[in-house]
Amino acid sequence: MEIVVLGAGSIGMLMTSFLSEFNDRVTLIVHREEQARNLEQSGLVRKNIDGTLTKSVIKARTDFYNLSKDSVVIIAVKYGQLHQIYETLHTLDSSIPLLFLQNGLAHFEEAKSLPQQSIAFGSCQFGAQRENDTTVLHRGQGILKIAVEKGDASPYMFLPDSTSPLFQVEFVKSAEKMLFEKALLNCFINPLTALLEVKNGILVENPQTYKLLGKLYDELFTAFPEDMAQLSFPDVEGLCRRTATNTSSMLGDILSFKPTEIETIVGAVIERAVKNGKRLPMLETLYLLVLAKEGRSDKM
Repeated sequence: MEIVVLGAGSIGMLMTSFLSEFNDRVTLIVHREEQARNLEQSGLVRKNIDGTLTKSVIKARTDFYNLSKDSVVIIAVKYGQLHQIYETLHTLDSSIPLLFLQNGLAHFEEAKSLPQQSIAFGSCQFGAQRENDTTVLHRGQGILKIAVEKGDASPYMFLPDSTSPLFQVEFVKSAEKMLFEKALLNCFINPLTALLEVKNGILVENPQTYKLLGKLYDELFTAFPEDMAQLSFPDVEGLCRRTATNTSSMLGDILSFKPTEIETIVGAVIERAVKNGKRLPMLETLYLLVLAKEGRSDKM
């Protein structure tokens, strides 16, 4: 089986690095020819949590047309880029399995409408940071959760074959529930780190931000008691500590002057609360502040 990873951001590069350890047919789809050449000439380097380096020989190219039927495609681009590639995904053979690794909920219904027979969603709970065209940093250990929404799990069973303790995979039942729980987690880290321009660990090290996390937890628990029952405040604190040195994706977008995923993550959570007759004043404030910071304060 050939594994095709679409997207050379932090998650795409880290996934490619881990997967190439037990599969010699891994291809990373990148945006620029220069990066493709650099990766094929120099390899993909992963800087591990313990300071060691892992180098992988991979294939890299800039298109993903004419894939063989013996392929699985992992889509690791951010939500804002998905609409540019849906048309191409429609042209792939319907037997090619797809695995989506986006934050938030906006892509859930869109992806389900694709003609592929097997469609799954993933929730990445490990920390990653792209250093340059050929190097990715593993910033925090965590689990990759997978939920199959269309078809069965058999096309994705290659994932647990990994023997690395740093790359653990867990299959769960409900994709929508998994994505919503991840969005709730992201509501704690992403907006605060983006606004304060700090790494994840500061949120639990600083007394003021620690109090903010606690108040935000209480607010979300009141709005979503059933979902939050599976997520304790120590879980939130533990995530911040495990990814302490990580730059959140939303902060990365702010620093790079790119649009953030505030709509598909925080906006989706606020929208669901409103539908349930609840309000999230603290989260709404963070939402508006992030929009203002990125220059899109007219969204709400």
